Amino acid sequence: MAGSSPGKIVAGLTALALAGVGFLAYQAAASAPEHPGKSRPSTSATPDGDKPGGRHKKKPPPAVPAASGTGLRVVYSLSDQRVWLVGADEQPLRTFEVAPSTVSPPPGEYTVFSRTAATTGSDGVPIENVVLFTAVEGVVVGFSAAVDGSTPVADPNLRTGGIREGRADGSAMWKFATEDTKVVVVD
Repeated sequence: MAGSSPGKIVAGLTALALAGVGFLAYQAAASAPEHPGKSRPSTSATPDGDKPGGRHKKKPPPAVPAASGTGLRVVYSLSDQRVWLVGADEQPLRTFEVAPSTVSPPPGEYTVFSRTAATTGSDGVPIENVVLFTAVEGVVVGFSAAVDGSTPVADPNLRTGGIREGRADGSAMWKFATEDTKVVVVD
């Protein structure tokens, strides 16, 4: 590198280091589990989820709660800690479990008022696919997925409104719940 100044060499090395860090961060995000903490199916399970010789079939997902309104909507059951994405034809498109926040919205009908692709949650965790639908006593409440894929139990000492989903569920919510989408919270 005859004729190169030390500043150019340092700038080049810095650019290479930043590119490497960016690539490693991308790899870590892409390999984060979608549903951490959930066991993987046994390799001896049959395609319908039964274990060979077993008598129990995998239970179908719970039905959309009866008192959850009509039309295209997100339904969030506080007691079941579950969400349903319901199409305009009243058919559930997806349902999944969530980790509730420490501040829960009262049962009722809300509307998505804000969405953010990526930010840091009120608990300090990097999150993505944030869909906000209400505020309770100054705490904004909405759905989000942690970038690391975790869905831990919320710290009861913090007042947080982040209802956490797995990464695949967060992606589905993001695609489904655009601004002004109805969100119905039931007991």
